[in-house]
Amino acid sequence: MAFTEYELVVLDDGEVALQRAGSDEPLVRISFSPSVIADLDGKHVDVAKSMMDAGIQTVFEIHDDRAPAVTEDEGKRQTLH
Repeated sequence: MAFTEYELVVLDDGEVALQRAGSDEPLVRISFSPSVIADLDGKHVDVAKSMMDAGIQTVFEIHDDRAPAVTEDEGKRQTLH
């Protein structure tokens, strides 16, 4: 299985984005209004990180739900001589 590293970045326009490491193309963007940024006392990046973490966890759960179930017999290896 290939391992992909992701990074959370603050874009020039103030949006918080998730992107693949080494890429400049955001996969997901989160935008906060100026009033929310003020209410959060500048901690909007922490909130965005929590939102991204929850989203990534949900993606893993969706993929787990789609994975075909392995029966007990299918999980055993057979040795042929």
